[in-house]
Amino acid sequence: MREVAALAGVSLKTVSRVINGEPAVSAELASRVRAAIERLDYRHNRAASSLRRSDGKSAAIGLLLEDVANPFSSALHREIENVALRRGVLVFAGSSDEDAARERSLIAEFTSRRVDGLIIVPASHDHSYLLNERRAGTAMVFVDRPAGFLDVDTVLTDNEGGTREGIAHLIAQGHRRIGYLGDLQTIATAAWRYRGYMNELAAQRLEADPRLVRLNLRGIEKAEIAAGELLSTSPPPTALFAGQNLLTIGAYRALRKLNLHKRIALVGFDDFLLADLLEPAITVVAQDAGALGRAAAEQLFRRLDGDRSPSVHEVLSNRLITRGSGEVRP
Repeated sequence: MREVAALAGVSLKTVSRVINGEPAVSAELASRVRAAIERLDYRHNRAASSLRRSDGKSAAIGLLLEDVANPFSSALHREIENVALRRGVLVFAGSSDEDAARERSLIAEFTSRRVDGLIIVPASHDHSYLLNERRAGTAMVFVDRPAGFLDVDTVLTDNEGGTREGIAHLIAQGHRRIGYLGDLQTIATAAWRYRGYMNELAAQRLEADPRLVRLNLRGIEKAEIAAGELLSTSPPPTALFAGQNLLTIGAYRALRKLNLHKRIALVGFDDFLLADLLEPAITVVAQDAGALGRAAAEQLFRRLDGDRSPSVHEVLSNRLITRGSGEVRP
């Protein structure tokens, strides 16, 4: 830093302010400092800096996802990273795999590295173990699902309302026997989506048939098997609703194998890559994963900037995207 200061003809404090993104530096001085940094190939040592800084900030946050390989998690991750990078903050990410013990282990790893804040897609149902971290001042935002036994900021999707919109759309196309494929009911979002299915059927004065429901499915293969079972019932459903993107893919595979993809309607919750290129293209209730990620990151940084207002619980709406599969009539 001293070499950068000497080359730029400024004080060491000015170099520090430019590196840390502080506003009290003129554009001309900041430009000289950045030119010197580039010429000398200077790299800021964040670890050493955090030891010297009075606020103890590490310029890093921890992000716990369900599965970084899932397209929804990936989109969430990218938007959080975009917001963080604009603040000069690094994102450490991990996957819980719906395992409560793995969740606790990963969060312990994040906090042992003294991350400034946490964004969590939770797997467990009791987060009272984070109370000490809260008291220590670690900022936290839960996204996609709420915390259990912990009052913290949350950013959620309208899961029940989105499912009801999808089911109402199928009913409007003339369907009365609608099969349902659901994720683990221990996951709050999956339980809310199933509740949306049941409540919309009741609101439309349609009797729910338990033979048309398969719950606690994980992954494409299990969804494909379950969809095949539903389609073999007598009488079979004329439409399927899949409560998660991987389940939608499994349902579509089953329909294709049975050559029913143009005869049985399909609507899925969550959009996924190439859904618009299938034949027919898949109608979905699309969450805006990007908006969820941005809202969660922005709320976390508000807390890191000193916001001490009561916890915020934000619910974002979905969008029904009609592409063809959900418009197949019985």
